[in-house]
Amino acid sequence: MIVRKNDRVVVLGITGKQGTFWTEKMLAYGTNVVAGVNPKRSGETHVGVPIFASTAEAATKVGADVAVMFIPPPMAKDAAISAALAGIKLLVVLTEHIPAQDVMAMHAAAARHGTRIVGPNTAGLVTPGQCFVGIMPAFVPSVFKPGRVGVISRSGSLGTLVCLNLTRAGLGQSAFIGIGGDPMLGTTTRDALEALDNDSGTDAAVIVGEIGGAMEESAAEHAQRMAKPLVAFIAGAAAPAGKKMGHAGAIVTGNAGSYASKRRALEAAGAVVVDTPAQIAGAVAAGLKTGRSARRISATRNSA
Repeated sequence: MIVRKNDRVVVLGITGKQGTFWTEKMLAYGTNVVAGVNPKRSGETHVGVPIFASTAEAATKVGADVAVMFIPPPMAKDAAISAALAGIKLLVVLTEHIPAQDVMAMHAAAARHGTRIVGPNTAGLVTPGQCFVGIMPAFVPSVFKPGRVGVISRSGSLGTLVCLNLTRAGLGQSAFIGIGGDPMLGTTTRDALEALDNDSGTDAAVIVGEIGGAMEESAAEHAQRMAKPLVAFIAGAAAPAGKKMGHAGAIVTGNAGSYASKRRALEAAGAVVVDTPAQIAGAVAAGLKTGRSARRISATRNSA
């Protein structure tokens, strides 16, 4: 799920206002956009990119590794299923407010055909200095710069803030993975953390989490086996129990999905959990300096 410069990208909905704007930005940054899809404009060229009638046709004629969807909610299910049938291995679903039954159908089709969905309601993926897919400001040098710190976030805005702070601290990023704000995600925090842990270009990881659900607790299970420093921030510390906050599905029932539960699980796994996003860069720098083993000793002592 970490995109690379040579990955062939197909843009679904390329001729719309948002599709056009972001395709131009992706191309200018170096993203290898090889095709667009719009059945009504097949055979044309838009922003220098050939348009095909379907994802399958694009994949057959020019090849495709990644697809990104600038598609309205009512048409998102059919577009996603068509991408899976076409053999797309990584599908970035930017669309939000997709009906729940449609999201379930998308995930089922993806599972059958070996497609990894990132999203729905994601801001996308960034590999600084190489490419980006989605709607993140990868092209703003004060926000993104090549580095060796991987960032995972449900929120595009919080993810942008964290990347800005890492860049200001001189650290930069190896990859940004926006997993999305939908209640039913194709890629979880743990999935993204495993990808960063296995990435040779990543020396440390950051999780920007939220209350609700159990993704951070699940990620903590993998974090126990990590040698790389891990820093986390969990939004929603002051949220009252039983009240929906932030992204859809961010609801706390009893202790399940609570701020305390997530923080406890991550700290027990050796992660450094900070109180504010502004503290992330400093904690990452300290983790890179002291090393994972030293932090695990400290975490064990503190929990004793």
